[in-house]
Amino acid sequence: MHSSIGVPVIAASVGGLQVGDMLTQLFFFLLLLWLLKKFAWGPLLNVMQKREEHVAGEIEAAEQDRAEAEKARTEANEQLKQTKQEAQKIIEDARNAGQKQEKDIIASARQEADRIKESAQEEIENEKEKAIQTLQDKVASLSVLIASKVIEKEISEQDQEELINEYIKEVGEEQ
Repeated sequence: MHSSIGVPVIAASVGGLQVGDMLTQLFFFLLLLWLLKKFAWGPLLNVMQKREEHVAGEIEAAEQDRAEAEKARTEANEQLKQTKQEAQKIIEDARNAGQKQEKDIIASARQEADRIKESAQEEIENEKEKAIQTLQDKVASLSVLIASKVIEKEISEQDQEELINEYIKEVGEEQ
């Protein structure tokens, strides 16, 4: 197979291919690859790199948020535990204060009762002494009266008993 122009031609079953056409196509294919790499593949890789970095940043931010949320949850649980302990202490303190106040009230009431009892006993004692003094005064006056009547008249034993009973009756009526 010969070409009429002097360019070798490769025979093919359908038709012949010329080496010049193949070199031209190869040149344009390589030029296309270089253009794709420069204008399409480079920017595409840059966009993909940026997207990858963005996704990695989002994952890292989500991980940080999760760690912060875990830390906040732990702190909240600790604070809740501390608050419960403080509430328990306040309740215990209130219970103890109530018991102390109850004991103080009971002790105060007992002291007041003892004071009232002592006061009543003193008053009873005073009244008793007054009654004894009054009785002694009356007995003395009765004795003087009896003595004066005895002096006025001489009496027998029976008269003396009647006189004593009469004066005892008078003393009973005066009280």
